[in-house]
Amino acid sequence: MSSRRPASRATSSTMSEDEIITDLVLKLQALLPHLNPRQQPSRAQASKVLKETCSYIRKLEKEVDDLSGRLSQLLGTIDPNNQDFDLDSIRSLLQI
Repeated sequence: MSSRRPASRATSSTMSEDEIITDLVLKLQALLPHLNPRQQPSRAQASKVLKETCSYIRKLEKEVDDLSGRLSQLLGTIDPNNQDFDLDSIRSLLQI
């Protein structure tokens, strides 16, 4: 038994996989605010999109950590017996 597929089947499978990868890269590209979503990705551009996606996710993680820290700080200053929250204080801590 050979582990190789017939050439025609391998080509159609590869094209299908390439199309799937291209579609997924385009979807990622559309989520990144600083990349042009209309540009059809080449292999080099796909690599750039993946790198930019990783970088963007790291940036978002840092922002979430920062906001979580600010929220924790805010919650530490709130009197649990007082139901009146100072909305301006919350906004200033979260920089909204």
